Amino acid sequence: MAEFQDTNAPLFDFVVMGSGIAGLTFALKVADAGTVALITKKDRSDSNTNWAQGGIAGVMAPDDSFDLHIHDTLIAGAGLCHEDAVRTLVVEGPTRIRELIALGTRFTQDQKGALALTQEGGHSRRRILYNNDLTGREIERALVESIHSHPSIQVFEHHMAIDLAKSKDDDERICGAYVLDTLDGEITTFLARRAVFLATGGCGAVYTHTTNPAIATGDGVAMAFRAGAQVANMEFIQFHPTTLYHPAARSFLISEAVRGEGGVLRDAAGRAFMNDYDERGNLAPRDIVARAIDAECKKQNEPCMFLDATHISATEIQHRFPNIYARCLSYGIDMTREPIPVVPAAHYMCGGVVTDLYGRTSLPRLFASGEVTCTGVHGANRLASNSLLEGLVFSHRAADLFLHDLDDTPPLLEHVPPFRPYRGRVRIADTEALKTRIQAAMTKFVGIVRNDERLHQADVAVSVIMDEVESLYATCRPTEDLLELRNLALTAQLIIRSAQQRKESRGLHTTLNYPEAQESERHDTVLVKRKRTDFAVVNR
Repeated sequence: MAEFQDTNAPLFDFVVMGSGIAGLTFALKVADAGTVALITKKDRSDSNTNWAQGGIAGVMAPDDSFDLHIHDTLIAGAGLCHEDAVRTLVVEGPTRIRELIALGTRFTQDQKGALALTQEGGHSRRRILYNNDLTGREIERALVESIHSHPSIQVFEHHMAIDLAKSKDDDERICGAYVLDTLDGEITTFLARRAVFLATGGCGAVYTHTTNPAIATGDGVAMAFRAGAQVANMEFIQFHPTTLYHPAARSFLISEAVRGEGGVLRDAAGRAFMNDYDERGNLAPRDIVARAIDAECKKQNEPCMFLDATHISATEIQHRFPNIYARCLSYGIDMTREPIPVVPAAHYMCGGVVTDLYGRTSLPRLFASGEVTCTGVHGANRLASNSLLEGLVFSHRAADLFLHDLDDTPPLLEHVPPFRPYRGRVRIADTEALKTRIQAAMTKFVGIVRNDERLHQADVAVSVIMDEVESLYATCRPTEDLLELRNLALTAQLIIRSAQQRKESRGLHTTLNYPEAQESERHDTVLVKRKRTDFAVVNR
């Protein structure tokens, strides 16, 4: 087939990739300053935001304070949070939440009509706003309705970015993206006059068991890294401690709010064990809880532990957790009468593309927000319900730059090279087999507890797979499966290489070779692609 020509490439002011809270917020806010192309792999509602059960954290109660929320976040982050980023998140958060409410987001209210607030692990106050156990879906509903009605925003569903596009005259300046229409196979170069915005979410599909939707394949991190952007702290993968353990069920998240409302973790004999691991017991941060469950499973040679909420009234459970209650019931588990079998699963990527407090990456005209980024907010472990807030706050700050006429030299759009030629076809069976091999290696060797030998074995295994994937990509027509596989392999490699750099146990990163935290290791792990080497470590 002839080389793809892009003489009629669509031109927008902003090209946004991702349709979760971060991408929708940025698109909606900059739409008054220019035209927006919103690129999303699936339907607009298929995102980590839509799957978020717990809630969004914010200082909204009279007995709470910014200092308390900041303190809780810093403690959870195990010494790696950037305090300026945390303070920005916490101080600006309530205003952004009120904007969501004004947009039509319906948070649960108490009997007096005030916002109902709950508490989750790591929080010292009840500061989590929620909509029963479907908070993310409600937030996304309000944002999508506003997006749909805005004349300056054009949504491209079932489109997937292949790679970022650069100018031939400046190999650092991002000018757009090469995008695949996953329904008809057409490839288009989307050009951006002012900025490309990454909001592609996380990478849970790197592991066999995850709470993420299947589309969470690390696309944004992989694309940004290939383009030369810095990525940081990829070793810190948060495993949600409580996902439903059932042979017929895909990993289904049992919200941390269940423990916040009084749920107790027990073993098969009914023994409550969390106080053996942390004085906060069942309200300890999720990294501690995940390790505790993992340790008890291994110690007792059991496949799972149990979350007991049977002491909470059935009426309260059905009102507060209708989705969780219904899903468990569909698998024959009545959580009002019996404990829920739970096991940890990959949940949240605490590292990502390095940005400043305005979403700027290390590459000109490339901005990012949400789970795809490393803003410094989460450090070595994300505090529960800070993730939706992060996407909201930093997308607003990025948009604010353009609303105040950020002046910059326009990109040389006419010099963007065309997409590469391609010939053969890849079989889905081949991509699925390679994907399964990546997931198996990551689950076995790069899980909750690691060591040097396991990381080396993972590195060898994934490097071999990476070579096979790149060979397929170099010769075959791009498909959604092949592109996701390519991104998954690189993201896995970034996680492994970052983990190999950290010679300590801190937050979510636990290694048997270096069981204690070290002051000398109290820094970000930053990787960047160099022309002569695949990876280089830089200081941050």
